Amino acid sequence: MAKPQRQKKAWYKLDNAAMMYSAIQSENYSAIYRFSAVMTELVDPEALQRAIDKTMPRFPTFRVRIKRGVFWYYFEPNDAPGPFVKEDMKNPCQPVRFREDDGWLIRFFYYGHRISLEVFHALADGAGALTFLRTLLAVYLRERGHAIPNTGEVLDITQPPPAEEGEDAYFRYAKSRVRRGMGERKAYQNTGTPEPFYTLNVTMGLLPLDRLREVAKGYGASVTEYLSAVLIASILARQRREGRRRELPVALAVPINLRPHFPSRTLRNFILTVRPTIDPELGDYSFPEIVAQVHHHMRLHITRQEMQAVITRNVALQKNKLLQLVPAPLKNLSMAVSYRLVGCRPYSTTYTNPGAFSVPPEMAPYIQRMEVILGQSYTPRANCASISYGNTMEITFAGTVKETDVERDFFRHLVQEGIPVKVISNREE
Repeated sequence: MAKPQRQKKAWYKLDNAAMMYSAIQSENYSAIYRFSAVMTELVDPEALQRAIDKTMPRFPTFRVRIKRGVFWYYFEPNDAPGPFVKEDMKNPCQPVRFREDDGWLIRFFYYGHRISLEVFHALADGAGALTFLRTLLAVYLRERGHAIPNTGEVLDITQPPPAEEGEDAYFRYAKSRVRRGMGERKAYQNTGTPEPFYTLNVTMGLLPLDRLREVAKGYGASVTEYLSAVLIASILARQRREGRRRELPVALAVPINLRPHFPSRTLRNFILTVRPTIDPELGDYSFPEIVAQVHHHMRLHITRQEMQAVITRNVALQKNKLLQLVPAPLKNLSMAVSYRLVGCRPYSTTYTNPGAFSVPPEMAPYIQRMEVILGQSYTPRANCASISYGNTMEITFAGTVKETDVERDFFRHLVQEGIPVKVISNREE
């Protein structure tokens, strides 16, 4: 009698962004981010665990562990029990360790009214994670006895996932004839006094979205452009206070979701960054001039042609035949050293705004607001992120630095513009 053939585990390659995030991973650093939903009712952890157990099979690209092959890291299905929901902690976005916690690269937390999802960025970008969280919240509310339909962007967990959700969209669109150069000027680094190991200081501001839109519109800018300008102005003021003899450009890394420009249903990474910049060596800028500069930079560089050229340039390294033959440890070391030397140098900090979190009308009454936190930066600086739900915009500064001057100036500027802000923080008084 013939022996039954052993079925091979499915696996897939890391996308272009995931390759970098996995290469720079270390004991002290992980590219982690968190989304939270603050519910109107206290969280039931048992119902949340049931919802996780039911939702995870629908999202195979999240139900994986990372493995190191001879030439590249890769993902394989994770059949371990879990992941299990835990009570929340004071310092979120702790580093992942590939061999701990049964290899899970996502985490779930609860505290009071808050449900939180943390994701290792090699798995997915913010758009993919929010699709997962939106569906999980719908399943959780059903476990609590509420009738929530599979409408809008809530996925049906009883249906098999389409292959397109797991595609490497970078690879599909790497077809440009132009490959842009990689040189960018060094920016002011905006670093500060580091806290003890992984003490993540988090400061959140809550403000009315309608008033924020009104003020941004007054400058002829979108909300993202306006908030980017406020952040640049705050960092410029910090650099000016330092009294540097030669001031450096202040530049932001602003992630852009590529899906509206290059159709894809992928739940993996599919983002690029744009770099709005103000160079104080050219002279003083009024705030309206900063907003105008940011506005025109974003409109000029967020184009299909330019973004496809950057995709092509990035994926070219992945396709390089000689590089493919280099053993994984050497490749990862090379990428990590390269990132340390040049990866952070062109940027003063990161600002990301995934936009409005939308849910079916049946879900809306059960969610108070959304929150987002970017984990620690590769260097001791504070990152900025924002997300809106209903008429509430939530803006977070998070980092492993003691100083608070940038976020203080940022929120003070908004208040001076007539935008009321409620500030909450996990910092010690």
